[in-house]
Amino acid sequence: MLELSCFVAGEAISSSETLSVINPYNKEVVGMVTLANRSHIEAAIQSALSYRSTLTRYQRYDILMRVRQSLQARAEEFAQLITAETGLAIRESRYELGRCADVLMFAAHEAMRDDGQTFSGDVSPIGKSRKIVTTREPHALVVAITPFNHPMNQVLHKLAPAVAAGAPLILKPSEKTPLCALLLAQLFYDSGLPPQSLSVLLGRTEEVATPLVQDPRVEVVAFTGSVSVGKTIARTAGYKKLVLELGGNDPLIVLEDADLDLAATLACEGSFRNSGQRCTAIKRILVQESVREEFTERMAERAKTYLYGDPTDPATVVGTVIDEASAIRLEAVVQRAAAQGAKVLLGGTRQGALLAPTVIIDVPRDADMIVQESFGPLAPILSVRDLEDAVEFSNSSGYGLSAAIVTRDIGKAVWGVKNLRVGMVNINDVPSYRVESQPFGGVKDSGLGVKEGVIETMRYMTYVKTFSLPW
Repeated sequence: MLELSCFVAGEAISSSETLSVINPYNKEVVGMVTLANRSHIEAAIQSALSYRSTLTRYQRYDILMRVRQSLQARAEEFAQLITAETGLAIRESRYELGRCADVLMFAAHEAMRDDGQTFSGDVSPIGKSRKIVTTREPHALVVAITPFNHPMNQVLHKLAPAVAAGAPLILKPSEKTPLCALLLAQLFYDSGLPPQSLSVLLGRTEEVATPLVQDPRVEVVAFTGSVSVGKTIARTAGYKKLVLELGGNDPLIVLEDADLDLAATLACEGSFRNSGQRCTAIKRILVQESVREEFTERMAERAKTYLYGDPTDPATVVGTVIDEASAIRLEAVVQRAAAQGAKVLLGGTRQGALLAPTVIIDVPRDADMIVQESFGPLAPILSVRDLEDAVEFSNSSGYGLSAAIVTRDIGKAVWGVKNLRVGMVNINDVPSYRVESQPFGGVKDSGLGVKEGVIETMRYMTYVKTFSLPW
């Protein structure tokens, strides 16, 4: 069992409050974490505000690449820890480590790139002979709050760009999965990151998260999590830059000209991978009426191959959801849909935090699992008349994160891209497909339109300074 502590500027804190981290699959204690209180919050803020990065671009690059090398050397250790904390299948944890390596690589490369611009001052009749230059300066203090579903990758999507940009960061990871974040912070310290530029704090919401979000000295709050918490942050944070990534209700649209074997594979991958716990996971499968029956048969057969059970077994494809309470809620969502007339073709059963991959048909459009985000391995199939009906139904959701269309018709693909009101559309792939450097984020209840991804994150953690010189 690991015994870890929160960090204030690289120093392990002392506190009487501790948190037990429980394995969702076997209920064993994975680790204990010493928690922070308000005095630690103030110390972390003061330390960050006193920090001004003197690291060169190359030094920032070097730190990030050192962390990457250390993480790759210990990849299996971290993968096993992710699985122990989350109950995710070990194959998912190993895949996450690959994504983490990409984040660090892209952030390191961006640290070396100067995206400043130059302008001539004599381009107007009243201009002067001056050279105008822009550069980027890091914000004085960034607070990042991360979720449980990708406990290392979500952390690195905020921490690595902060290091690349030279912005001091206070990280508040999920209390459900704090161990990876704390060990990751230690890797950064060991790789040469100035300790005052990073603190990692956990504790009761009123003791840690709320004071950090509301403190006027914090210039940026970057949050990934639920809509309700995100909107609370928006109401209470005050005058500061907010970056909110709040989940999705992402459709896979299958048209009658689609490759149905491909569509069935994408539907299973998008619905069940990571136990369905992705903001970009498929939450609604919208199939054109003329091929719904054939598609459903193919998907159900494909879904039967998605073995679920012991997350440490390499053969397991679907592990647990984050805890038994979440599994119980998802089970109730399926039961309510069945009471409204839906039919469970596969799965629907639960053992503790383990929920079987579930395929459901005849789901009413107003069922909870269709209207709200169901964060688990559920695959509801609905009929649509055509692409226009599918897009209209997709856009009726309060969410607007991502979507996917399976079609051979490039004209329909382009029309769908133009008319879906989401932040990302993938053609003939899952809604979740992306690379770690690209812009990522949604609109409506999925976010404020501010993008994440390594490059965009560095932009919101910095501000543009313009200066001019006689020329």
